Amino acid sequence: MRLRSVIFLVAQCVVIACVVSSGKAQNRIIILKSGETVELHTVYWVSNCRSIMIGLPEIEVLEGQEHVSLSMKKDMVLPRRQECPNKVPGGVLTATAKNIEKPMEGKLTYRLKYKIKDGDRPRGYSFGLSLFP
Repeated sequence: MRLRSVIFLVAQCVVIACVVSSGKAQNRIIILKSGETVELHTVYWVSNCRSIMIGLPEIEVLEGQEHVSLSMKKDMVLPRRQECPNKVPGGVLTATAKNIEKPMEGKLTYRLKYKIKDGDRPRGYSFGLSLFP
């Protein structure tokens, strides 16, 4: 009987550990060579698969390398997380490496300030950053 209790307790601990570890954010790393540009992600805000965003969000870099710049271009994007069938007005956020003279690493942390019909909605993002000449 005692063996069953121990096995049951171990099984519960394994399940809890799996749930906790699956909730952690994955480490995403941006790797850029001098002069390269990469798309980070699409930018949109929808309700019932219709855009409620007013213009493009403002980009505020909180931590990052001076050799990397963020920009956003207006585009029609597909809201995949909401499983919308059609594209909506939004944008694509890109990171561009300037002239890199030596390899360096750091962190890129930024906030997008969305303006939607109900008010402002800031959202933060963070990436590891590896830069190469």
